Amino acid sequence: MADITDIKAILYTEKTLGLQEDGVVVIQTSPKMTKNGLKAVLKEYFGFTPLRVNSLRMSGKIKRFKGRIGSRADYKKFYVKLPEGAQLENLEA
Repeated sequence: MADITDIKAILYTEKTLGLQEDGVVVIQTSPKMTKNGLKAVLKEYFGFTPLRVNSLRMSGKIKRFKGRIGSRADYKKFYVKLPEGAQLENLEA
């Protein structure tokens, strides 16, 4: 079952700020989060059901550190269309 702790961050970049003007918020979560799980979390903790949820699986970048190869953590990005008047607040990850 998905939980509020699976939400890692709300992404704020040039692209996502442009989307927020249209009522779309971009949320970074753990890879195990599903669309239905995210909808349930938003309904339970924020009191609204999103109009639309699109997901994107992101694999972590391969990086070198002192000659050793490692990788950043995998995550999912969700593009969430909020209903009129709804907003995400008090999200402390």
